[in-house]
Amino acid sequence: MTYDYDLFVIGGGSGGVRAARVVAAKGARVALAESSRMGGTCVIRGCVPKKLMVFASEFAGLADEARAYGWAMDAGGFNWSHFRAMLDRELDRLEGVYRRLLQGSNVTIYDAHARLDGPNAVVLATGQRITARQILIATGGHPQRPDTPGAELGIVSDDIFNLPDLPARILIVGGGYIACEFAGILNGLGASVTQFYRGAEILRGFDDEARRMVAQGMTDRGIDIRTGTEAVAMVRKGAVIHVTASDGSTLEVDQVLFATGRAPNTRGLGLETAGIVTGPSGEIVVDAYSATSVPSVHAVGDVTDRVNLTPVAIREGMAYAETVFGGNPTPIDHDLIPSAVFTQPEFGTVGLSEEAARAQEPIEVYAAAFRPMRTSFAGKEERVLMKLVVSQKTRRVLGCHIVAPQAGEMIQLAGIAIKMGATKEDFDRTMAVHPTMAEELVTMKEPVRRA
Repeated sequence: MTYDYDLFVIGGGSGGVRAARVVAAKGARVALAESSRMGGTCVIRGCVPKKLMVFASEFAGLADEARAYGWAMDAGGFNWSHFRAMLDRELDRLEGVYRRLLQGSNVTIYDAHARLDGPNAVVLATGQRITARQILIATGGHPQRPDTPGAELGIVSDDIFNLPDLPARILIVGGGYIACEFAGILNGLGASVTQFYRGAEILRGFDDEARRMVAQGMTDRGIDIRTGTEAVAMVRKGAVIHVTASDGSTLEVDQVLFATGRAPNTRGLGLETAGIVTGPSGEIVVDAYSATSVPSVHAVGDVTDRVNLTPVAIREGMAYAETVFGGNPTPIDHDLIPSAVFTQPEFGTVGLSEEAARAQEPIEVYAAAFRPMRTSFAGKEERVLMKLVVSQKTRRVLGCHIVAPQAGEMIQLAGIAIKMGATKEDFDRTMAVHPTMAEELVTMKEPVRRA
């Protein structure tokens, strides 16, 4: 059978674009459909605009530090309209970059929603039917809104970048990394931030000691974190949203942000027409090679709900290209993935938490919490954490957790060593870079506890 394309990609995010370009470079005929803006969640409504907001939110604190160092400096007020205009311009630029990369790779672009029409065809929203030898689904995910009465009054993370005005008072519902990141961002930009989380402690699933330090740092910066608390009802009275909490208290805010989880974008994809198996949350079930239950259809990125991080989607897309079009079956390695949570304070992590490692085998914990030189000189009480979790038997470093400014930059480099199987003694043999915060990672000689 003759097909219109060798590969048709549904989704113009990081994973889909990378796969399309790599496959096209191998000489295949490739097309890609995207119903929204090219670049996907990360570029348009996720990592990139969020990190730019993190940068913007940190400048007020820098002015405080600068005065302590002798500079006559005043941060003044934050101009949301100016920042929004600059942000929109940057996202437009990046979307253009993505389009040019695809066009330069001879990938045909369809600006339309696509759904499957059997195992080797898609139908666009325009009605056009296109056939392909292989189909790759890379449609990502979307933020979920809870069933709370009045929840339609609030916004989700996709909306935060398009607010016409910065709210003076905001309630953030959720305790995961998205909720905590935006709590820090909006607090830094001058909003009064309250955060509700139904669990006992924010950042569930991360190392307990590290997340406690993050929570303390957020509280010290003025964020009102209320654990064991849910929003049970919301009503609008004029410009104000009145929120009733599960403990019976009420809160008046200008805006509510729900950061209560994400779900795969599989609705309306026509998966049933091809017989593709999905999981309990709607995720597309795949094997180690990103293959679905249908041989001609694969899926990568958040739509599979494996490890929902941009670099993972990109790596999955590259592995797919190598497996299906390169003749070199390449499984995905999801072990020991470094990640950063851009809270304030920032949190970088790779490997096992102390709790997970302790459940697996006998361990030693090396940790140092201290006031860093820069902020200590400025009279601030902020503390940082450097932590290694080590196997007693093999001496391998099972996990590294850093709570500190630029923790994400540090954990990327630590992740290389840990991925290579570095032992505690390998860390000990490495000469310290002085004076730095990270030197503690190679100077901690005695464990603070064994378990």
